Amino acid sequence: MYSTELSVAQELALEAGRIILQHYAGDLSVGIKDHNEPVTQADKDSNEYLTTELARLFPDDGILAEESTDSADRLAKKRVWLVDPLDGTKEFIGKIGQFAVMVALAVEGRPVMGIVYQPTTETMFYAEKGQGAFVNRGGTKTRLAVSKIEHIAEMAMVVSRSHRSPLVTAIRDELGIKKDIGSGSVGLKVGLLAERTCDLYIHPNSKTKEWDTCAPEIILEEAGGKMTDCWGEPLLYNKEDVFNSKGFVASNDRAHDAIIHAMNPFLDKMD
Repeated sequence: MYSTELSVAQELALEAGRIILQHYAGDLSVGIKDHNEPVTQADKDSNEYLTTELARLFPDDGILAEESTDSADRLAKKRVWLVDPLDGTKEFIGKIGQFAVMVALAVEGRPVMGIVYQPTTETMFYAEKGQGAFVNRGGTKTRLAVSKIEHIAEMAMVVSRSHRSPLVTAIRDELGIKKDIGSGSVGLKVGLLAERTCDLYIHPNSKTKEWDTCAPEIILEEAGGKMTDCWGEPLLYNKEDVFNSKGFVASNDRAHDAIIHAMNPFLDKMD
């Protein structure tokens, strides 16, 4: 149903990845934007390429992109593209490699297609609503499926590589989880769930935005997992306020409701 959009998004993500790697190979010029977040020329160039091409190819759709000035015009659109031109800027700056291009399409507030592309490893996670999720790594395509681990204490949790939250640690301990794995980029963290390396990802703060979760959500969902806010409610896209104000939880969906319930006493500590 969205195979044309998926094919286009894949090609655009590949080219955006090439643009980013041209910067990655050289000296990086780093600036600071709102909320004290770093931004590089690679973020801006990738964003400019992706949004220009999407506007040309799909002129009737709305676009919400991290490095573009937002417009209320998108709120009247049924279809909206969500673009994170470089997810994991801190990892990019640190030359760690755990960063990704993320492109998604939301229809009537829900994701229907998404791409997460890691250019340093030529790894592309992608999914289309109702058609399953896949990863293409170095030309080898594999269908994705989350783990079947049901007991929460046996799960592996993926956590932020660059800024581990004391609240996440407290929730992890409450759940009885002993194993965690650090990673950069929201998209790549969710990729670890889709590939069964991890089983759970908890983000109990209000700082992520719609472009951080839209592509990862449809990939995880099509791999058999689940993503909700920290209260267990669906994430909505193309809102006036683009923040995921109630955080999010991503899991293999074997004990999602129980995890949400166990988190409840901690939610008043969310920032």
